[in-house]
Amino acid sequence: MAKEKTLFTCTECGGTSPRWLGKCPSCGAWNTLIESVAEPAGGGRNRYSTPQFAGLAQAQAVMPLSAIEATEVARTPCGIDELDRVLGGGIVEGGVVLIGGDPGIGKSTLLLQALDALQRAGLPTLYVTGEESGSQVALRSRRLGLDHSQVSVLAEIQLEKILATLEATQPAVAVVDSIQTVYSDQLTSAPGSVAQVRECAAHLTRVAKATGVAVVLVGHVTKEGALAGPRVLEHMVDTVLYFEGDTHSQFRLVRAIKNRFGAVNEIGVFAMTERGLKGVSNPSAIFLSQHSEPVPGSCVMVTLEGTRPLLVEIQALVDSGGPSPRRLSVGLDRDRLAMLLAVLHRHAGVACMDQDVFVNAVGGVRIAEPAADLAVMLAITSSLRGRPLPKGFIAFGEVGLAGEVRPAPRGQERLKEAAKLGFSVAVVPKANAPKKPIEGLTIHAVERVEQAMEVVRSVG
Repeated sequence: MAKEKTLFTCTECGGTSPRWLGKCPSCGAWNTLIESVAEPAGGGRNRYSTPQFAGLAQAQAVMPLSAIEATEVARTPCGIDELDRVLGGGIVEGGVVLIGGDPGIGKSTLLLQALDALQRAGLPTLYVTGEESGSQVALRSRRLGLDHSQVSVLAEIQLEKILATLEATQPAVAVVDSIQTVYSDQLTSAPGSVAQVRECAAHLTRVAKATGVAVVLVGHVTKEGALAGPRVLEHMVDTVLYFEGDTHSQFRLVRAIKNRFGAVNEIGVFAMTERGLKGVSNPSAIFLSQHSEPVPGSCVMVTLEGTRPLLVEIQALVDSGGPSPRRLSVGLDRDRLAMLLAVLHRHAGVACMDQDVFVNAVGGVRIAEPAADLAVMLAITSSLRGRPLPKGFIAFGEVGLAGEVRPAPRGQERLKEAAKLGFSVAVVPKANAPKKPIEGLTIHAVERVEQAMEVVRSVG
């Protein structure tokens, strides 16, 4: 009997190699090649020429862009406002959504709530579970208070049976939980392997585009927090959502990483309750600590998450560190923290060379935009000197290596959000200073870091 031919497939990009290598030749990732059985050639026959794929490969007429009618895609709200915000307004017909997150963070709970809301709105839905039995899903729905739910449930992991059920029931929205458990009889590799995940996702995507069924795929994540499986999976789908947050915390964030039908970097904020996930209408309250009096090392900034301004508290702790001081940041870029400390020393005369510096964004939020620079520097200075910033104080702005304070995008919206929540003093870049005064908010416009330090000393 001839020995089966094997290939080594990269778990990051899906590239193949005839032999094992420490480094993937396609994407350069280390230790990602896994041995799998090579699939036999199809003998020239199109593998998608089976009945369920009939008509999918018909040639289309070539047209110039100007002749193509471009209309806004129709969206169906799923009944959960925060999820609709992240999706760009709702679910799109024929769209494919991939959602990933740590185990137990609430992916299945949120999707079951969304399917129940859609079903009650009159849309047929299907929940395909490969990790749980139907009775386990029913028990969860009882715990969530979804009494008399009419959501159809299919406990199946074979792709061909799932496709047949989709064709027979024709739901408007289908959830596959999870894509790593689904396998196809056309492949010999085990469920969860790179080949199975890639092919099953490709089949489901084609069916979604051909029939108009909106498909939501649940994906596993690696220990680093990235979606498991080949990276090509993210390119196949229309929308990629990440569930973030500590499983021991009450709050969860859903972040859009990719969205062909809406804006990226939108976030939805949820609170985990006994009745499932509930949207948080005022998320700024989560990211602000409740201090009765101002404390040293704390500065509030206004960050933008998509179209939403959020107030986030930046905390800093500066302590004697000895000959090898540590620089640690949570929720902020560590390399940027080192750069800000150098700017602080050179242009503001604040030295932390022999000090441990710890910086944290409260609430588990991650801040990627440079508008947090000024707030971080003021929080570090406040902690080093042991002097709290004034009550009702906010700051934002990007800081350059020359010590200049650069403007942040959409500064007016940031200031209005701060004034709405009762803040009274703001230090902002000069270019972000409003032409008309904002009621209840005293604004100090600065051009350099030294000026910001002087303003804080004068108002403190």
